[in-house]
Order: sequence, then structure tokens, then C-alpha cells
Amino acid sequence: MHPLLTKEVGKKLLLLGNEAIVRGALEAGVAFATTYPGTPASEIGDNFFRIATESELYFEYSTNEKVALETAAGAAVSGIRAMCSMKHVGLNVAADPLMTLAYVGVRGGMVIVTADDPSMFSSQNEQDNRIYARLSNLPMLEPASAQEAKEMTEAAFEISEALELPVLLRTTTRLSHCRGIVTTGLLKPPETRGAFEKESCRFVAVPASARVRHKVLLSQNEKAREMACTSLFNTITGKGRWGIATSGIAYNYVADAIKDLGIQDRVKVLKLGFTYPFPEKLTAEFIRSVEKILVVEELEPILEDNLKVTAQTNGLAIPIAGKDPELFSRLYEYDPGMVREVIARFFELDYTSPEPVDIKENPEAVQVPMRPPNLCAGCPHRATYYAVTSVLREAHTEAVFPSDIGCYTLGLLPPLQTADFVICMGSSVSSAAGMSRAIDKRVIAFIGDSTFFHSGITGLINAVHNRHNFILVILDTGTTAMTGHQPHPGVEITLPGWDKLYISIEAIVRACGVEQVAVVNPTNLAETKVAVKEALESNRLSVIVAKAPCPLYEARMLGKKKKEAFVVGPECNMDCTECIDTFGCPALYKNTAPDAKTTMIINENLCIGCGVCAQFCKKIRAEKV
Repeated sequence: MHPLLTKEVGKKLLLLGNEAIVRGALEAGVAFATTYPGTPASEIGDNFFRIATESELYFEYSTNEKVALETAAGAAVSGIRAMCSMKHVGLNVAADPLMTLAYVGVRGGMVIVTADDPSMFSSQNEQDNRIYARLSNLPMLEPASAQEAKEMTEAAFEISEALELPVLLRTTTRLSHCRGIVTTGLLKPPETRGAFEKESCRFVAVPASARVRHKVLLSQNEKAREMACTSLFNTITGKGRWGIATSGIAYNYVADAIKDLGIQDRVKVLKLGFTYPFPEKLTAEFIRSVEKILVVEELEPILEDNLKVTAQTNGLAIPIAGKDPELFSRLYEYDPGMVREVIARFFELDYTSPEPVDIKENPEAVQVPMRPPNLCAGCPHRATYYAVTSVLREAHTEAVFPSDIGCYTLGLLPPLQTADFVICMGSSVSSAAGMSRAIDKRVIAFIGDSTFFHSGITGLINAVHNRHNFILVILDTGTTAMTGHQPHPGVEITLPGWDKLYISIEAIVRACGVEQVAVVNPTNLAETKVAVKEALESNRLSVIVAKAPCPLYEARMLGKKKKEAFVVGPECNMDCTECIDTFGCPALYKNTAPDAKTTMIINENLCIGCGVCAQFCKKIRAEKV
């Protein structure tokens, strides 16, 4: 049995924040869950996927976040409890239905998890999705711990049904991936069947009904504001005339700093968990009770601005500060040391930051070398990129490479350097179309298989219809590799319990109207180079499907083991480094041993035996293992 399905009440579990959200949803009786995988939210869907095989819960990996939200909304308006989870940029994709769903509302509880990524550990921006709550006029909750993540998830369903509105649950990477003790509550059996009651004047968002529903939304927003003012998730604690206002994971840094600085009897803390609508009555009370306020929040000054507006509205003139060159930045995530130092500076405390430990002088200290991100040894993406760049070199032709979001974005690094423009999921196809009209160089775009299903198809249809001329390479590894090997509509090697229909990428491409289509195995360099040459020589839109499974996923699912080991022969003794200069496999490196007999060497622990290197270097050969 999945550990999150335990029926034991009061049991202590050590859970990730994402796992705590899943447990909270189960305790709320969630019956329907959707997602498109994206870090830092991926574990929510991954746990729901496994749980769905052991329970009445329905779960799906949707083709993109818009589809995920609309699918969950269909269940919620039919009266059953639904959850939709995604990373922060995923809410951009889902924003279209979100804005109007706020107007029409729901009947069953609906919770939308948006996982922000301060410092961009695995994202292309660090937008603050608290702004979406204000934009949509939907309630938002922000947990500060794993226990709160469980409690707020359960509460979010109750708030949703009380207001008949979706509720946003905002996390950050640090909260999603922290571990904390979570106490289990009673599991509520899900109600898996609902009924849709027709009410076209509400649920059909034409202008006449939308005007009425907007008014209803604003009325519900005021009810939500009253709920926020009395919510147990919004508290004022401590004593003294100094004030600190905070929310989310930053609260933990504040609590630690107050203790470390020994100012427990001098500081009041406003901790907000139900952050939108902004609880003005509660915050006005807090402002009146202190002389100055420091606001500790990551990314945008949402809380700070609201506090200043509340102070001005109530005629309260006290210093309120947060985002300032001398205090907190709007960039990146915070850490306990930074928060402690800024609190000390703001309240003019006699404090000296501790000196960092100097490990250089300690001979026993183990210094781990920096490891830049890199495509795995044996990754078929590397073979595809090598084939493309080899053909371009041989043809003395330059190209521009729009790329996309996935493992293959790492092609931007030397020596491959096959990513010149990346903005969002699916953008490689559409931006390639624009580039092909604007520049004289050839344009070769790259997109992954899951990303193609996510948002590449519409761009390809547009390219065919408007007769754009570029080469699109679809990198098909048979899984959503970057976020943890989740399935998508084009998987052939499937996870246990996956009973969905397989959809051919080649068939979709041809159905879109592309006439020149080639399907190749990129680990066969000769075959792949022929396809690239033919595409270059043609004067029309061409698509190459580079189809080979992700080796890590293949090994995990099929238990595939290396059949051959590759070694560098003794003839490699002329200081030739072409293999790393143009291919860059991390299993290949220069032999620096004093008694070295070869220029290069292959790390047998990293090499998976793909054999690509042996196809372009005769000094490398295979040996049976």
C-alpha cells in the first residue's frame, strides 16, 4: 500500500511538502487529479499516479497545463473534488481558462497548486504567482511547512466549496522539497461520481452572463477577505514595538533569526498563510501595534505593497520597508543568514555576521568539484546534435538553433552549442517560423517529444499553413525525461498501470501536412546524417523525428544492461581530442596519467555502451562485457 494511503490517524510521517499536499488532498476526499509534470511540483502528480492504481482516485498526466486545468474544472463543476497541479510557468499556459473559470466558478471543491521557483533551480524565470491571485480574484493560501501544506490543502477544498470558487495553493521550491513531520488525519472517502446541473446563464461565458458573473466574483472576493481576516492561518504573535510581516517559507527564516538574535520580547510577527484576498482588518491591527515594520517575502513586494496601502487607507504613518538596496532583493530565494543579517540591520542591532568556515586551510576537508549541467553519457540527444553539427561543418553552412524546454536545452553548452533561442514550452517551432522569414541562414529547431505534445503541434500546423521553411527535429526519447520520466501520449515503454492509447508522433506530423518527414535512430550516425543532409538540401519545411529511448528510463523500465564496453585503442597517441572537442560525452576524457599510452580514455563507470563515439573515431572499439 502507498504510505500516503495509511488510514492510521495521528501517525507521524516524514514527508516532502509535495507529499504533504497529496496527503491533505486525500484527507479532503479528492476524487480527481490532473497535472502536467514540472519541477518543483512534479512529485504531486507522481504520487497521485501511484495512488490511483490502489484507490478510487482518477488521475491523469494531461498533455499540458491548460488541458489539465480544463479537465479538472470539468470534474469540479460536476460536483466532485478536484486538484490540478503545475509549476509556476505552467499557470501561464493555464491562465486563459483560469481567468474565466473564476467567473463561472465550481460546485465541487477545486484546488490549483502553483509551485514557484525562486532562484530558478529548474526554470526559465522566477515569476511570483501571487500576482495571479489578484489578477483572477481567487483566494490563495501559502504554507510555510509540510504540516501546513497538508492542513492548507484540506482547508482549501472547504474554502473552495464555501465560495464556489477555485482556490490557489502557492508553494515554492524550498517548501515543495523540504521534509517535515506531518501528522495524519482521517481519510475522507472520495465521491467519484457527480452530476452536472445545467445553468447556462452561469456556466456559458458569453458577454451577457460574464458581466453578471464578474459581479458575483467580486462579491465572493469580499467574503473571502472576511474569511482571511479570521483564518487560523493568519496570526500575530510575539510582543514588542518592532514588527515583521512575512508569509510562506520565509517565515521559518524569520522565526530562526528572532531566536538567534535574542529579540523574542521585542518583535511582533504577522504571519500570513491565507494571503489573498489581503486581510486588511487584521493587518491594520498589526500596523497600529508597532512602530516600524520589516517585510520578509521572496520575489515581488506583494505583501509590502498591501501593507503600505492598508497603512495609508487607515491614516497610519509608520516606516514599512522590505525591498530595498540596503535590505531585501527582488531576486532569488532567501536564506536564514541573509534574513538574520537584514533584520539586525533594519532594527539597528549590534550584530556581526559569523565568518564562513574556511575549508581551504583544512587538509581533511573534502572539496567537491563543481559539476556543470550536462547531457548524460549515452543520451541520444547528444548523438542528434553531433549529427546535425557534423553535416553543417561538412557543408560549410551555418544555422540558427531555436530550442525548447527539456533535457535537450543543455545542447546550448560547448561543444555542441545547438541552442540559440529558448523562451517557453513549444516556442522553438513558432520562433523558427519567424526566424526563417527574417534571416538568410538555415533555421534548425529542436523540440522534445513531451513538449511537442504539450504545445508544439499548433506551431507546426501554423508553419505548414503559412509555408514557413525550416527544419524541425523532434527529439523522441519516449518519456518526459527532465521532470522524472513521466509518461505522455507518445510513450511505447510504459509504466505499470499505464493503460492509455499510444499516439504516433510521425502520424501527427504527417497529419499536420508536412510532406518531408524522416524517422531515424540518432545513435545510428550515418542514417541520421543522411536525413539531415536531405532536409538541408530541400527547400521546404522538413521534420526529422530522432527516436531513441532515454537510456536511464530504458534501464529503469526494462532492466537493460550494457552489452559492450568501449575502450580507446593504443593508436590514440597523437594528442587528438576531436571526440571531446566536438562530441563532449562525459564518459570521454583526456588521459593525464604520467605513463599514459593513449590521449583519451573512457570511464567504464559512465559509459553505457551506446557506441556512438566508435562510429566517428576508428581508434575506439567495443569489447564484450
